[in-house]
Amino acid sequence: MKRWHYIALAGLGILAIAYVYLHRQELGLAGPQSIGSSSSLIASSSHPSPITWQQVDRPNDGFRVEMPTDVKELQIPAYNESGGTDQVNMIFSNADAETSFSVAWADDPPVVRANGRSPDRVLDMARDDALARTQTTLVTETRNTSEGMASRDIVAHNTGGGVMDTRLIYTGERLYMLVAAFPSSNARREQDIIRFFNSFKITESTRIPQAMPSAPAKRN
Repeated sequence: MKRWHYIALAGLGILAIAYVYLHRQELGLAGPQSIGSSSSLIASSSHPSPITWQQVDRPNDGFRVEMPTDVKELQIPAYNESGGTDQVNMIFSNADAETSFSVAWADDPPVVRANGRSPDRVLDMARDDALARTQTTLVTETRNTSEGMASRDIVAHNTGGGVMDTRLIYTGERLYMLVAAFPSSNARREQDIIRFFNSFKITESTRIPQAMPSAPAKRN
């Protein structure tokens, strides 16, 4: 079985590595207790419990968001295209034993550099890489904007019945990935996904200015 740091050697989509690392059990990458090999995980969440939400403020990382309580933080080193390492930052929390919400982000990651910072190309590659690494199949995709930034909403599933709702947001310098992972379609609650995604706010300090500031007038 491949561990996340071996998977990281394969490509440029650095945030997908964090995606795999956090959701490796739901995706069938963590041994015999994964969804792909245990039907009991799928059957056990037909009536998910209500979620207790909390606001998470990350001013130094340029965002705030609502997530289930008991938020944890990870930093994951991942290989980049030059053989060095880039840092993936992540916060995550579990609504229950089988359902998780996460936000991962990286400044100027390889997927951005490889696509000339073109929003469409960056998000296309990030989407394709996430699907490939997580062994999931795209169900729906919506192109839109979030906080004035280019974004994609993606729903995907794996062969074991797990469902992943993902929002990718590209600010021009930073790539964010929001993920809500469920063990089955019965466990997936649309209102929780909407609340999670819509609560994500990019702070003013990270916004790309609409126009460059005017140069100071020359003094005679």
